[in-house]
Amino acid sequence: MLRLNSPQQTGQILVTRRKALSLSQAAVAASLGISQNRLSELEAHPERFTLDRLLALASQLGLELVLQDKTPPTNESEW
Repeated sequence: MLRLNSPQQTGQILVTRRKALSLSQAAVAASLGISQNRLSELEAHPERFTLDRLLALASQLGLELVLQDKTPPTNESEW
């Protein structure tokens, strides 16, 4: 499971997944109803994603977003 800590990390994950599926920006953009240039801009500046666009893109890439409680850090030095 991937943990997101920043918008930039989100963008990297989405681009990596799109490329792993051998999907072009043009193909993914067309399925989302946006231009290839817009998708390129969103991948480069993921902080500009709206929640609905992020969810739609994740779905197109076979991903889902899951929110859960943070687990507290473990202190491995404890016995």
